[in-house]
Amino acid sequence: MVTSKLRLDRIASSTRNAHLPAEVLIGPEVIAEEGRILAVRITNEKAVYNQVEDPTGRLIRLRAGDVLAGVLGARRALRGYEGEVPGSLAPGDTVEVLNLGGVLGRCTAGNPDLGPPFTAEVLGAVLTFPRTGDRVGRPATIREGAVPVADELAEGPPIVAVVGTCMDAGKTVAASEVVRGLSRAGLTVAGVKLTGVSLRRDALSMLDAGAVEALTFTDAGVVSTDDAAALPTAYGLLNELARRCRPEVIVAELGDGILGEYGVATLLSDPQLVARLAAVVCCAPDQVGAWGAVEILRTRFGIAPTAISGPATDNAVGCRFIRDRLGLPAANARAGDGALAAIVREAL
Repeated sequence: MVTSKLRLDRIASSTRNAHLPAEVLIGPEVIAEEGRILAVRITNEKAVYNQVEDPTGRLIRLRAGDVLAGVLGARRALRGYEGEVPGSLAPGDTVEVLNLGGVLGRCTAGNPDLGPPFTAEVLGAVLTFPRTGDRVGRPATIREGAVPVADELAEGPPIVAVVGTCMDAGKTVAASEVVRGLSRAGLTVAGVKLTGVSLRRDALSMLDAGAVEALTFTDAGVVSTDDAAALPTAYGLLNELARRCRPEVIVAELGDGILGEYGVATLLSDPQLVARLAAVVCCAPDQVGAWGAVEILRTRFGIAPTAISGPATDNAVGCRFIRDRLGLPAANARAGDGALAAIVREAL
């Protein structure tokens, strides 16, 4: 296999498990499967949604001509791009950048708010040399060095789940406020993002709020969760957090919506996981979303939400509806007044 040396202009956060240097070796043998790390050259300019998150969590502008290391994966976002891993790939082929985390694939549906995605020419597979002295590299994958998935959920601390009707419903803000409030109350808190598509900023937000550790499904070698991957990945991450930092509580954000395609419903249907839930915060954008989410959680999953947050609680109109019509506390996480964390702490 002919290899060549390449200097990367941008390294996406989705590659984080591989700890890539700025200069890598690439090979022409591209394995078209989720988790494989590719080097690509950006071929167009964009005025919006034109950044990529690096492994530190910093958002950096992408420009035509930039050489990017990203990861093959799928995306099924309501308010973003939809895309899939192509059946085959070779140097010279075109892929699209499907999200800010640098997930690469073939875009199958766009979004009018984001414009067409970045297109990129495949340069080759980034190679890894797992053993000292190896002269022949092999195509890199984020599964190497990943947190192991698990078939069982071990004993551990109580879990506070933060769920929502869809993406951008306020889940990360709510999860971070719960982490902040519980940490300030003296509890050792860990955070985790259990479902979604690879992006590190939500875990970083929980770390900034006071979590002693925060992981995402990408740490377990998963680019995009689905019904098959969600449960063993969640078990592995929760087991790892309990072992690694012995938290008194874990705040778990379930990315996307409870009826989305990232496996949230699979987690909420699991008896082992549900038995560990001490509180469930549900985020919704409006009254209809709040009502529907509560109805689905109660009737389909047998879960009683602890509180409602998100844009539905941005003013007194929504809060009054939630309290009077749904019989639940309404706590706006953006207010930063500690009300949401106080409700969760009482449930704990």
